[in-house]
Amino acid sequence: MGNRIKIGSLKIDEGLYTLVRDEIVPGTEIEADAFWEAFGDIVAAFAPENKALLEKRDALQQQIDAWHLARKDEPLDSEAYSAFLTDIGYLLPEGRDFTVLTEDVDIEISLISGPQLVVPTDNARYALNAANARWGSLYDALYGTDVIDESDGATRSPTYNPIRGAKVIAYTEQFLDEITGLETGSFSDVTQFSLKAVDGEQQLCATLSNGSEVGLADSTKFVGFTQDNGELSAILLQNHGLHIEMRIDREHPIGKAHPAGVAEVILESAITTIQDCEDSVAVVDAADKCRVYSNWNGIMKGTLETTFEKNGEMLTRRLAPDKTFTAPDGSTLTLPGRSLLLIRNVGLHIYTDAVTTAAGEEIPEGFLDAMVTTLAAMHDRQGKGKYTNSKTGSVYIVKPKFHGPEEVEMTVRLFERIEAALGLPTNTIKIGIMDEERRTTVNLKEAIRVARERLVFINTGFLDRTGDEIHTSMEAGAMIPKMDIRNEPWMLAYEDWNVDMGIEMGLLGTAQIGKGMWTKPDKMAEMVETKVNHPLAGATTAWVPSPTAATLHAMHYHRVNVAKRLDELAARSRASLAHLLKPPLLAENNLQPDEIQRELDNNAQGILGYVVRWVDQGIGCSKIPDINNVGLMEDRATLRISSQHIANWLHHGIVTKAQVTETFQRMAKIVDSQNAGDPNYRDMSPNYEGSIAFQAALELVFKGCEVPNGYTEFVLHPRRREVKAGG
Repeated sequence: MGNRIKIGSLKIDEGLYTLVRDEIVPGTEIEADAFWEAFGDIVAAFAPENKALLEKRDALQQQIDAWHLARKDEPLDSEAYSAFLTDIGYLLPEGRDFTVLTEDVDIEISLISGPQLVVPTDNARYALNAANARWGSLYDALYGTDVIDESDGATRSPTYNPIRGAKVIAYTEQFLDEITGLETGSFSDVTQFSLKAVDGEQQLCATLSNGSEVGLADSTKFVGFTQDNGELSAILLQNHGLHIEMRIDREHPIGKAHPAGVAEVILESAITTIQDCEDSVAVVDAADKCRVYSNWNGIMKGTLETTFEKNGEMLTRRLAPDKTFTAPDGSTLTLPGRSLLLIRNVGLHIYTDAVTTAAGEEIPEGFLDAMVTTLAAMHDRQGKGKYTNSKTGSVYIVKPKFHGPEEVEMTVRLFERIEAALGLPTNTIKIGIMDEERRTTVNLKEAIRVARERLVFINTGFLDRTGDEIHTSMEAGAMIPKMDIRNEPWMLAYEDWNVDMGIEMGLLGTAQIGKGMWTKPDKMAEMVETKVNHPLAGATTAWVPSPTAATLHAMHYHRVNVAKRLDELAARSRASLAHLLKPPLLAENNLQPDEIQRELDNNAQGILGYVVRWVDQGIGCSKIPDINNVGLMEDRATLRISSQHIANWLHHGIVTKAQVTETFQRMAKIVDSQNAGDPNYRDMSPNYEGSIAFQAALELVFKGCEVPNGYTEFVLHPRRREVKAGG
């Protein structure tokens, strides 16, 4: 630890103290030392409760383990299991019905259904790219991905391929026909767009190749335009609350070849973005926290920028400005140029030495996150930033890894104290609940109840939720192969249950119902084909791995009216609690040795590919080639599920420790070869004992049963600090 500044009952890392004093506090009307004194009171009041809640997690897990061990080799009696979980206070009684009451919610959360990005806040370039991903070129997204096939000469190449470009334009015009449409004909028939005054308002007119003039099939979908020297330069359409901008420029290389001069079609894409302090970052000390907080503060003030080299050219990235159009009635229409930003803090189980008590004890890192990120957001709330994030003056904090309503309730009270300390009105800080631990899933109604005046978000996630399912049921038996779990009754019930609760508690029109990540950023054709299932399942938002993916996923929200779909889903019966409590056990389904080894290879390779970058380079989220060289977006959630799965098989004798070690060593050689082009990469083989990253990967598995809830930070953080200490 570096130098410390003592303020009240706390000792603060000098770098963090300086950042808050010199960069975050100025302009907020908060005094730096008063900020830390107030925070010290908050830590003193809530830290013991946080510790007690973590101890309760462990106590419940011990009771569940003992229950399963006492019934070893017996089929699971679901009724007895449910009664047991109720007796120990794991499964809580469900209270009366209620409706979420959150006020002052921005329309990007309450009314607009669309894609959501999650981005590591410790990387300024990525954070800015995601914030600016509110708008994306559909032409570029199609041209650069496998959504458009490369047959008949339509190959992707560094220079523009007009054959591929023609396919992109045809795909786009077919999409426009589908979601807006003309009175007659197709967008592919249009030779000119123009405006026509009708009853004092402008309407869009399209001239077709046969000379006829038509309007849109639904004229209300034309909501704005821009002109350049009296010529139409942009057309703004709207469908299901989402905007589409068609840019007209006959001098542009694309527009010059297009009959109507359409140079680009831009979709409103990432409506919201979660700036992440948690699973997608590698943050283990005060210096790392300072980088995260500084970037978030810069975004809230509108001052963050970064310069980098791309294709031999130096580029500077900064926040995008708003977009301005003329509405049909002649008024000015201004649309946000950036995603609405939420900030994900860490969970209750992570502690930090960036701030300690006077006695030197680490404090809950989530407390520090909430206090500092809210302070930074005051620049936005007070209108002192260059741009506006929340037009309602709200601060949106997403909280992960909750285990049940008690933990949510404590966090609500924590937010109240932070608001009081910073002079903010009650309920300024909104809360997004990540439904990714089983005790929250089965008690989701009560978790929502205690946050009903702050709730803006509930979200499912296969990876963490499965990791917790495996750990919770570790003593129940061996689990089926990892990817087979997706089709298990509990997983299907989990996804439906989350939506059912959102409908019952009245989230529509107030809060988001979210679904998980598409993890294959290079497989966009597959995403376009399958991820429509998320809005069809009732998700008002779903996670995507890149701005390009956000633009492509936005098409799904044009095709599916999510509000209407939720009305339809409201008529179904609630998902089964019995299914939610049924773990995905292998039972009598024996696996062949080659099946076991293939599963082990796949999990080990994924663990190593992620851990080596996390531990050695401090990269918390990146595209990692899997065993088949398919790039997958990996973060700590993917690591948790894979390490827990191997730990479970090791615990139940499906694999041996020697087999696991041999597999990891063999997979390390593959991972080394996959990273051969990275000058910053450190090989794990052949000196496995000397590779801190390799040893961390093994430790995640060999300690998988004993680490609380299977969380990876208890292994990763010390190992990353070890690397940093060694230079």
